Amino acid sequence: MTTSRQKSAAKKNIKKAQAAWKGMTHRQHALAQPQGRGRKKPGTTGKGNFYRIELRPKSQFSSFRVQDVGKKGGLERLAGRRRSGSWDAVSWLVAKNKAQVVGKHLEITGSKEKSVLKQLKGPIVHVKGDIFRAHPRNVPEADKPTPAMRRAQKTNIKKAQQARAKRSV
Repeated sequence: MTTSRQKSAAKKNIKKAQAAWKGMTHRQHALAQPQGRGRKKPGTTGKGNFYRIELRPKSQFSSFRVQDVGKKGGLERLAGRRRSGSWDAVSWLVAKNKAQVVGKHLEITGSKEKSVLKQLKGPIVHVKGDIFRAHPRNVPEADKPTPAMRRAQKTNIKKAQQARAKRSV
């Protein structure tokens, strides 16, 4: 038999649980369930047909569209639409038979894929699973000057100062 003290404690616990449940989002509800943790995010398991090369964060875009580039299944572009209305590449999807992982980098082996992915700057670095990260070649004006531009400006200023010092001597 339950005592009156146990009954009142159980009622309080139920009220606390209900209050916590009402304060949760839909996603938090799902994760609170024992089966809610079972699903993995796409690309993190390494079992897919494509490598994803992320260029820009998804938070910059409001809607997305996948565009097949060239022959079906080799290379796909995930385009994103900004709130301003302009479109840009969010990420590229490269078929696993057109690329290979070498150490922590992704090397593109397909000739068509290599020519299209010249829009990328620097190495394609592994993040996790089938997800890689690279830098886009074109940078928006709002993000300029980039750190590389700042370094170049500093070295140019130093060279100019040294040249002036030599002339004055």
